[in-house]
Amino acid sequence: MNDFVNLPKLSCGDQVAVISPSSGLPGLFPWVQDLGIQRLQTNFGLFAKEYPTTRLMGSSLEARARDIMDAFGDSKNKAVFASIGGNDQIKLIKLLDPKVFTSNPKPFFGYSDNTHLHNFLWNLGIPSYYGSCIMTELAFQVKIPDLTDKYLRQALFKRGKLTVKDSSTFNDIGLNWSIKNNLSKNRIFEANEGTYWDGHEDATGILWGGCVESLIAQVSAEVYLPSPSIMNSTILFIETAEDIPDHWVVEYLLTGLGERGWLSKIQAILVGRPKTWDFDKPLSKKARVEYRKKQRSTIIKTIRSYNKDLTIVQNVDFGHTAPQITLPYGGKCSIRPDTKEIVLYY
Repeated sequence: MNDFVNLPKLSCGDQVAVISPSSGLPGLFPWVQDLGIQRLQTNFGLFAKEYPTTRLMGSSLEARARDIMDAFGDSKNKAVFASIGGNDQIKLIKLLDPKVFTSNPKPFFGYSDNTHLHNFLWNLGIPSYYGSCIMTELAFQVKIPDLTDKYLRQALFKRGKLTVKDSSTFNDIGLNWSIKNNLSKNRIFEANEGTYWDGHEDATGILWGGCVESLIAQVSAEVYLPSPSIMNSTILFIETAEDIPDHWVVEYLLTGLGERGWLSKIQAILVGRPKTWDFDKPLSKKARVEYRKKQRSTIIKTIRSYNKDLTIVQNVDFGHTAPQITLPYGGKCSIRPDTKEIVLYY
């Protein structure tokens, strides 16, 4: 397996950095960002330091890259949180000085477009945590879901392993941030279908992956990808974002990985529960069920054309829906099909 730095856990009273590597949405919805910052302190005992572009829409790649490096370079910061995702983070990776990060390794939290920063750190041997953005998870309406809280707390403060148990309910339908009173309104949760398993091989490996839309950019750029030899000890994880992409998008990504030979190398694949509702795409309940079903079948069909035995676990509680598991990116994971167990090591 790749050699990763053993990062220290945080303690109550620690300072953490908050940055916006992709989008300055906190500037449009400051009340949402404020709630997330407040919860860092009241729920987790952490104190946030925000950087200049955190609440600035349209900030340059250079300015955002500088904030990322300043956040990691400050020894007072014991972790770094992303406010939110976006869509252009890959463009600033080339502006980052690797020495800043290898000299000051610390946990990074975020997901979606933050896949690019996770991958950058992964290639430097620095583990991180896929999940738990400020505006989405920390500022979740009314209260942070229990499962979300549990895994974030584990990632922040505890070592050891957790065996994943499916959430009984989940939320997919959001509430508009532009209406301040929505922060005190409960979201609608519905019965969870649980995980779907295909394949019978036990697997253990280190986690690598992220958001499908971001991974497509990484595969196209190629320069930011891990060494193919490392894939032999890797468990791939993927999930789709709120744009609810057509199924051919996921198929194309997996086909690209298959043609690279990666699907014959990786140990297993985890797939997060797909987002099936957005303000621009308010799908009906029936359409949402069909979308999830079609994505599952597309993933199985595509992977099986390259690997007949690989264990595939879908509808796992990570990604763009709630509750959300914060995954140890670069951390160890074990998958046991016979007992339907996913074990994460923090």
